[in-house]
Amino acid sequence: MKKTIIDLFEESVSKYSNNTFMLEKVHESFLPTTYAKTKELALNFGAGLSAIGLKKGDHLSILSEGRNMWIIGELALFYAGGVNVPLSIKLEESNDLLFRLIHADVKILLISARQLSKIRAIKDKLPNITHIILFDKIEKYEDREVYYEDIYKLGEEYLKNNRVSFLEIGRSIRNEDIATITYTSGTTADPKGVVLTHRNYTANVEQSLSCITIPSSWRMLIILPLDHCFAHVVGFYIMIASGATVATVQAGKTGMDTLKNIPINIKEVKPHILLSVPALAKSFRKNIENAVKAKGPIVESIFKFGLKCSYIYNKDGWNRGSGLSFLLFPIVFIIKRLILKKVASAMGGELQFFVGGGALLDKELQRFYYALGIPMYQGYGLSEATPVISTNIPARHRLGSSGILVKPMELKIVDGDGRELPVGSAGEIVIKGENVMAGYWKNPKATAETVKDGWLYTGDLGHMTKEGFLYVQGRFKSLLISSDGEKYSPEEIEEMLVSQSKIIQQVMLHNNQNPYTIAVIVADSSSANSREELVKLVWDEIEKYKGKGVYSGMFPERWLPATFILADEPFTEQNKMINSTMKMVRSKVEEAYRERIDFAYTPEGKNIFNKYNIK
Repeated sequence: MKKTIIDLFEESVSKYSNNTFMLEKVHESFLPTTYAKTKELALNFGAGLSAIGLKKGDHLSILSEGRNMWIIGELALFYAGGVNVPLSIKLEESNDLLFRLIHADVKILLISARQLSKIRAIKDKLPNITHIILFDKIEKYEDREVYYEDIYKLGEEYLKNNRVSFLEIGRSIRNEDIATITYTSGTTADPKGVVLTHRNYTANVEQSLSCITIPSSWRMLIILPLDHCFAHVVGFYIMIASGATVATVQAGKTGMDTLKNIPINIKEVKPHILLSVPALAKSFRKNIENAVKAKGPIVESIFKFGLKCSYIYNKDGWNRGSGLSFLLFPIVFIIKRLILKKVASAMGGELQFFVGGGALLDKELQRFYYALGIPMYQGYGLSEATPVISTNIPARHRLGSSGILVKPMELKIVDGDGRELPVGSAGEIVIKGENVMAGYWKNPKATAETVKDGWLYTGDLGHMTKEGFLYVQGRFKSLLISSDGEKYSPEEIEEMLVSQSKIIQQVMLHNNQNPYTIAVIVADSSSANSREELVKLVWDEIEKYKGKGVYSGMFPERWLPATFILADEPFTEQNKMINSTMKMVRSKVEEAYRERIDFAYTPEGKNIFNKYNIK
């Protein structure tokens, strides 16, 4: 059955034509745009693209902050038969943008004024780009630059004589036609372009909606960048399928200004659902705790007591109130009504739940939001799967897990030789379904290594429980190997070291067939008066997991760091140690600290008070 993104959109326009689809803050308030109006805008803009020479199958890129024109632009280029190559606004280096634009054969660029300087710096190296269409009015237009309203007006004229033939372009798109080429974050030498078809997207929308129902009255505030696959499918395509409303965060003059607008916009939009990543969830929690603290020590004490009782009562969500914990129900009920519910109003007052897209979301963070009555349901996926593979949902959830599988989709857990493992065994997560990508753009070798007989080898380590919950434990391909050949995943240990410590801010474990494991640690230096004191404080945090420490027995001691390296600076996107999805790029950290890693395996280096850590 034919089901392209255009089919999905038009079906919803016919059902929900007068519903508000988009909300965007213009000047002082959020203004609505209906489904019917969005279609009109997309058709006119798409016709304008055809008028300036866009042919079916041509590639365009969108480089902009989240806004109505981002979504209209994508729908418009689909109506015109184009392929979107969405670009992250976090790409700062000219060579990062240059590689993608050249590699993906981009002909037309849709861009915001804030991002224009990045393109002007490399425009002379992009002769194949015919038009740079700006979403904002600027004072001076340079070569090939044009304001989008001019293209829109061209489209209105074009439709007067070519409406039938233009509409036929959108209708002629087939399921297997390419919709987007989404570049991975570049944890290897060159980023790979994930080719996703129209059916990949509509199939994943259907799969996602097999788990969750979105009422047409619900509002989503999209916080994540719109180039993210997760923001595409869960941010606006499942909302379109449900006739619901999508709001975008008001862009500030800088990235920091935009971040500051998020809590303000949450109160204005009053969303029912939010997408989140661990970094944002931690930031929201900090805001909530600061607001409680400001109300004085009595309120803060009641709040902490309420959280403690709720944690005991809620357990892992699915088993809340079981055993003797049911005795706490009256206390939890009263505290939730008096304190926790009021705190939750800081998130707009209508929020039903978050959906978290990161594979490893701190369980304690999940328990915190669960106690407030706005659960953070962990999901799992990757761009190559368009991206949703599993998710926790209100009806079925288990804190700490990545949830139940979407349907229809097959999943198996395999060992290093590709043999399927029994339920409960950890191995590589492998999936099959209509959401599996068509391949990597111009990279048949990487495609053949990743997709075999229709099965997508995710490179992630995980296991399934007999109850049907998926647990993602880290990267299958980045397992640490000890000197005796034992393999283990570092991510869970790293996550725990950071989440349970106020001093350890970031950590990377390393062991490549070495006699012991070491850690590269970013520490909060403000917590100590000297380097020696800082080294001792960090070591005390690690020791908590050993011997008779408070967390002993959580992990085998042989996997824990025997020594550590104090990092010179935090792991960031700027130094390439964090990618655009906020995941650590292990190879970059190892490269930066290669000399000190080697030194840590010497007798002198094993001493935590060594020359590098103390200097």
